[in-house]
Amino acid sequence: MVDARLFETLRQQLATHIVGQQHLIDSMLVCLLSDGHLLVEGMPGLAKTTAIKSLACGIEGNFHRIQFTPDLLPADLVGTDIYQQNTGAFEFCPGPLFHNILLADEINRAPPKVQSALLESMAERQITVGQRTYPLPNLFMVLATQNPVEHEGTYTLPEAQLDRFLLHVLVDYPSRSEELAILDLLEVPKPDESSSLERLTQADIFKARAAVREVYIDPRLKEYIIDLVRATRQPKAYDADLDRWHRFGASPRASIALIYTAKALAWLEQSAYVTPEHIQRMAPDVLRHRLLLSFEAEADNISPDAFIQRLLGVVAIP
Repeated sequence: MVDARLFETLRQQLATHIVGQQHLIDSMLVCLLSDGHLLVEGMPGLAKTTAIKSLACGIEGNFHRIQFTPDLLPADLVGTDIYQQNTGAFEFCPGPLFHNILLADEINRAPPKVQSALLESMAERQITVGQRTYPLPNLFMVLATQNPVEHEGTYTLPEAQLDRFLLHVLVDYPSRSEELAILDLLEVPKPDESSSLERLTQADIFKARAAVREVYIDPRLKEYIIDLVRATRQPKAYDADLDRWHRFGASPRASIALIYTAKALAWLEQSAYVTPEHIQRMAPDVLRHRLLLSFEAEADNISPDAFIQRLLGVVAIP
């Protein structure tokens, strides 16, 4: 059994490198423990890429960053068959997807054809080139970033792509004290992240994932998760305004994500069981990208987060 303090040590080490983004750090660790993928959205300069690279430095495995651009091709991600003149045969050259940790920087700058190349890898942990299918590493995690304000030269992620992400985390500006701490860091020699972070082995990660699955959750809380997710599809039974703002609800992937992430959060906090608070804390990041709101919601200036908070207030806690 792996000790949760190993992850707590990594958590503290990441916090020394990344100031003011504790929620992002916790979300990355929850995704790692839940064997899921993470979408990070925020303004430029908020340490999204730095946080992901720091996490990769603290994990045993291969890391690759790929900058998504409008001229990117699917083969740039999955790889391609290359003709070998000396043998007269085609040999597969694997692409960046065959790394353990993949940073998809500014994922919304690539066209839909490239974004769709990620679908099979994120859902089935394999890629298909021609008539052959190649398995990806056992430890495989996609962490993607996107800018919410730039629209020129960007492509909206399709709902099928968004649903593959376990969590969608919004990164906000740091507080005044946190920004002052960032300036103070400039006066300190920057350490080598690869040597200053204690690295988690892949064996530790797999053992931790097994321990997370064993965290107890009461059957009534499972029903609570189902009620929350079903309420995103049929909110009329709970609230008239929610029904007016609702267009499409979350898929069963949301229910699965909620139970996995709530267990992971409980395990990180060294709790032996899941509480309603764990579920409610994970609900916004799990549901945010899985909801489609109506034009009435846009007219009423209702965001997905406001919808989720209203939902959490009307669905009864067991």
